[in-house]
Amino acid sequence: MKKDKLTRKEQEQLQRRTEILQAALELFSQKGYHNVSMQEIAVRAEFAVGTLYKFFKNKEELYKEILVQTANLFYSVLSKALEEEGDEYSKVKKYLKTKCKLFTENILSVRLYFAESGAGFSISVKRGLETELRSFYDQVVRKLAAVFEKGIQKKIFRPLSPYYLALALDSISNAFLFCWLEGPDRHPVDTDLIEKIFFEQIYLVQR
Repeated sequence: MKKDKLTRKEQEQLQRRTEILQAALELFSQKGYHNVSMQEIAVRAEFAVGTLYKFFKNKEELYKEILVQTANLFYSVLSKALEEEGDEYSKVKKYLKTKCKLFTENILSVRLYFAESGAGFSISVKRGLETELRSFYDQVVRKLAAVFEKGIQKKIFRPLSPYYLALALDSISNAFLFCWLEGPDRHPVDTDLIEKIFFEQIYLVQR
């Protein structure tokens, strides 16, 4: 018989693991991977350092787990947005709003995720991780491209490459979001403006 509910001990273990990951996320986003020790993470999480090693064999594994969790979250939520009911125009708009909301609500994880490709990142940490993160990204882009393809078939969008349309929308939204990262007050995320810049070039249906 399948066990549906976690035992009290399992719940406690899960809570500890979550608290460790959150403490590590805060420190990594503030100081960078190389400037954070397992001891510092333990202090931030209010656990003995030995407790951390019960869950993660080293700092590298802990860091990778945060990045993979972030990628999983984005893939899951964005995929769901693209699968909701409605025409393809509505789905793409939903995707854009969902992405911007995810980005701004998970700012620490996002900073870490995009810093992964930055200079100074450990080669040993990168090994095997780039491929995994790239896979998550490619899957989302291809799902978005499939929506554009259906929209083109229905003559909702202009007959352009669905894949490049997906890349274009992703790049435009990233540009706005990165500006917001640098100055939230000066560069608020404006999904209506992003939509105007993008859709006025490809949308065929009269409004």
